[in-house]
Amino acid sequence: MTTTRFAPSPTGRLHLGHAYSAVLGRRLGERWLLRIEDLDPGRARPEHVEGIMEDLDWLGLEPDGEPLVQSSRTQLYAAALDRLRAAGLVYPCFCTRADIAASLTAPHGDAGSGYPGSCRGLPDDPERRAAVPHSWRLDAARAITVAGGTPGWTEQDGRTFPADPSQIGDAILARKDAPSSYHLACVVDDAASGVTLVVRGEDLRPSTPVQRLLQQLLGLPEPTYLHHPLVTHEDGRRLAKRDQAPTLAAMREAGVDGPVLARQLATGLLPTGFRLSSD
Repeated sequence: MTTTRFAPSPTGRLHLGHAYSAVLGRRLGERWLLRIEDLDPGRARPEHVEGIMEDLDWLGLEPDGEPLVQSSRTQLYAAALDRLRAAGLVYPCFCTRADIAASLTAPHGDAGSGYPGSCRGLPDDPERRAAVPHSWRLDAARAITVAGGTPGWTEQDGRTFPADPSQIGDAILARKDAPSSYHLACVVDDAASGVTLVVRGEDLRPSTPVQRLLQQLLGLPEPTYLHHPLVTHEDGRRLAKRDQAPTLAAMREAGVDGPVLARQLATGLLPTGFRLSSD
C-alpha cells in the first residue's frame, strides 16, 4: 500500500501551491495522511490549523485518520536526538546567526554548508550547556563515516540520485527555541506513520540528502520521493505566504468550486495566471 502525507506548517493560510501538493499526494496515496508541522513557536498559530482543515474540506480532501500534530510528539524527537548524541554524532552549537555570518567572511570554514563548524570539536561543557541557549548540530563528517557513506535516494519515476558529501552540512537537529528541526522531525514522523512515498515540492529536494543520512543512522525505512514542480505566477514568481500569494480562502470567497479545482489540479490544469515551474 502506498502511503503519502501532506505536511503543512500552520504559519499562514494555504495557497494554490499547497493545494497542488495536497491533491497530488491524495491521488498517489492509497492512504493519505495529514501532518501539522507546528514546531515553530514564533510563527505557528492555532487559527491557521483551523484554516488548513477548512481548506482541505473545501477541496473535498479527507485525510485517512486523525492528523498527526508535531507539537504533541516532542518526546519522540528528543529520544531520536538522544540516540544520535549517545553515538557522538551531534554537538552543541552556541553560535548566533550574527556569529555565523561574521565567521563566513573569513577565509576559513565550510562556506558551502552555511556553517563554518565553529563549535565542532569543542570539549563538552555541561555547565555551559545548562546556562547558555544552544542548538544541536549533526557532525556530518562523522555521521557519514558511521553510516558508511552518503545514502542516495530514488524518485517515484525510477531516477536515482546519489548524495554527495558536500550536500550535507552540519545541519541543526534541535534549535534553541524548538525541540526539533524540520529534518529530524520529518524522518521520525514519516517512519512512524509508515509513509512510503514522500510527495513535496522540488524546493525541498536539497533537504533529502541529510534526511536520508538521518534515516540510515536511526535505522529508519527509506521511502521513495516525488519532488514535484512548484506552482508559480505566470511570470515565474514563486507563490509564498510572505508575498501575500492568493490564498485558498480568498478563492473560496470569490466563488471558486473547491472539488472542481481539485480535479483540475490532479490533471495538471491550473487557473489562469499560474503555471508549473517545469512548464
